[in-house]
Amino acid sequence: MAEHTYRVLVRGRFADLTDDQRATLREHLQGFDFLRSGGFCEEGALTFDEKLDFFSYRVILTAAEKPDEAGLRRATAALDAFGVDYRGLRATVTDMDEMKINRPKRLA
Repeated sequence: MAEHTYRVLVRGRFADLTDDQRATLREHLQGFDFLRSGGFCEEGALTFDEKLDFFSYRVILTAAEKPDEAGLRRATAALDAFGVDYRGLRATVTDMDEMKINRPKRLA
């Protein structure tokens, strides 16, 4: 099977956050620019808002198979780096190599 480029979006919820964990996550939000750092990238981007309820992790992967599992592994590693608990992880995968691009028609 040939390798494809995928955009993987992993969504979930934070679970049972302590006050220290909330403070750490809010500190991260202080310097975070969603427009510059919140999109899909090869390094992956963990995004959430000040409510600290839901989060998303966006990553671009090149893989031959099972990009959803690879995306989930990357998301759990990013969450573990913050030392927080989470639940309800689910991944949505878009194959960028199979995506149809609609080109605008030229006006005559």
